[in-house]
Amino acid sequence: MIAFAPAAVLLLLFLVSVRADRRRFRNAVLLGLTLIWTSIGVLFLIPSLPPLLGVVAVALILLVPALGTLVLAGFLVGNGITMLRREGRSPANLLSLAAGTGIFGLIGLVAYVADRGSPAMDAAVGGLVLLVAYVSFLFVCFLAYAFLYARTPVRGDVDFVVVLGSGLLGGERVPPLLASRLEKGLRLQAAQAARGGRVPLLLASGGKGSDERVSEARAMADWLLAQGAAPELVQLEDRSRTTDENLAFSREVMEAEAGPDYRCVVVTNNFHAFRAAMTARKAGVNGQVVGSPTARYFWPSATIREFVAVFWEHRVVNLVVCGAIAAATAVAAVLAG
Repeated sequence: MIAFAPAAVLLLLFLVSVRADRRRFRNAVLLGLTLIWTSIGVLFLIPSLPPLLGVVAVALILLVPALGTLVLAGFLVGNGITMLRREGRSPANLLSLAAGTGIFGLIGLVAYVADRGSPAMDAAVGGLVLLVAYVSFLFVCFLAYAFLYARTPVRGDVDFVVVLGSGLLGGERVPPLLASRLEKGLRLQAAQAARGGRVPLLLASGGKGSDERVSEARAMADWLLAQGAAPELVQLEDRSRTTDENLAFSREVMEAEAGPDYRCVVVTNNFHAFRAAMTARKAGVNGQVVGSPTARYFWPSATIREFVAVFWEHRVVNLVVCGAIAAATAVAAVLAG
């Protein structure tokens, strides 16, 4: 069982880190490393397993990820086409199509180079594969932990339900994406009241964009009032332009209203929940983040966009690692040539 020692240590670090704060990206990385070392431990055990069980273990650890990569690439290409049809040709809507095409392209490049017999080319493509593997590892970590984070219940009563704004339709109307957040906020408020707790304030957070007639907070508040929310239980934060400002300015409102010991829950869409939680931690917001439903076809591209943002937020470490891989690849290609 010594083969599982690294996985056990990493699991312990993961649990300690999550207990300290669920909103850190390092939790995602520790979870990914735990799964990798668990897989390595299983591979060491294969010689001592019954033949059928050994075959199953190898298939799960090696074959399933390989086939899963092909399935994922096909799914992303299909989703990208759907995004173009339904949402238009903006760069953000091209992300899933670009990712799926890139996976197929890399597979084709590896197959092509394998028959060339060029050590320098092999080294260059090997470096590219390592680079993609590093980014893919981080993406899988992000995806797996975001999935777990979104399913962690909020315990106890809160003083505020903060609903983060998004763009308005026609500069004044709440779009379906934002309506989903507001509906979730109303349900959280009603659920706390139903179990006998104090009724939390709904804090609509969002300023007025250059192409908007009213602030997002005002449009959100009007939507909530139209749905039957009590006016005295709806509050506005109407200065913010970004998620960072949403959370920083909402924190100021909550501290002014209830003092530094307030508790809150922040509502956004499910694809945005983990990154918003990371931002909330940096802003010093005392609360967790929950996600509201998003159209299924919209989720893949939106999730990739969230990962790109997280990757860039940690750009110092990521660029150092990517630079080291690129430098090592260049040296290996020169030596091979």
